[in-house]
Amino acid sequence: MGTFEVIEHTADIGIVARGATLIEVFEAAAEGMFSLMVDPGSVENRAWLERQVEADDHEGLLVAWLNNLLAVVNIEAFVPVVFVVDQISPSRLRATVHGEPIDPDRHRFRRDIKAATYHMVEVKQADGGWAARVIFDV
Repeated sequence: MGTFEVIEHTADIGIVARGATLIEVFEAAAEGMFSLMVDPGSVENRAWLERQVEADDHEGLLVAWLNNLLAVVNIEAFVPVVFVVDQISPSRLRATVHGEPIDPDRHRFRRDIKAATYHMVEVKQADGGWAARVIFDV
């Protein structure tokens, strides 16, 4: 299971995600982003959506993945809480996200994230595993 930590960045905020595998890092990055947005304890795992993104490299794939998840909230009115990356390559990611439709009476939103950015984005092998850094526009 991957982990993440929040990092401060001028007027924005970011995370560094870590995991034993690239899949774990991408799952941890999604978990980290959503922990900044909504209290995960307020979201139930009642439904799921399939997601797929493509990009030229791991950094582009991370940004595309996280921005695709933001669209799930902002366009599809669905708040995910569990992220399962089913398949990943340098240019393609396929995943299933679990959660439920937004319920304003139950879901406690913390902050609005507008986008994952390319500013300082990095995905690399580190310490026998993988690490990724991403900054969010808030």
